[in-house]
Amino acid sequence: MILKMNNKSKDFYNIMGKFFGSRIVQNETNDRIYDDNSKEWYVYIDNDAPVAFVSIASNVIKNVYSIKDDFLIELLQHITKEVSIKDSIVTKTYSNTYVASGLIVDESAEYKNFIRIRSDVNG
Repeated sequence: MILKMNNKSKDFYNIMGKFFGSRIVQNETNDRIYDDNSKEWYVYIDNDAPVAFVSIASNVIKNVYSIKDDFLIELLQHITKEVSIKDSIVTKTYSNTYVASGLIVDESAEYKNFIRIRSDVNG
């Protein structure tokens, strides 16, 4: 099941709270996760537990995390049916997963821990 929510949604912090400030997430993604008011969150729930999430603000992906590539692929494909993703700088951790989900990866961008992605050629 995929939920769409923001930090004002009922049960948002019950579902997402453990990810904010998580060293596990930070170490895997080289990114910190914040509950900014401007973000919409897409959360993949499996067996009643959140297993992947993507946050978006103004059609730009801000945060990405998943415990399994298959969950993230399904989540990103769901999102791109709903939203045209503009040029986004995201963690490199899931580079192959972005490609597998149909997103365009900009190989020319030079970042140590991040990569540029978008959902269409015109970005």
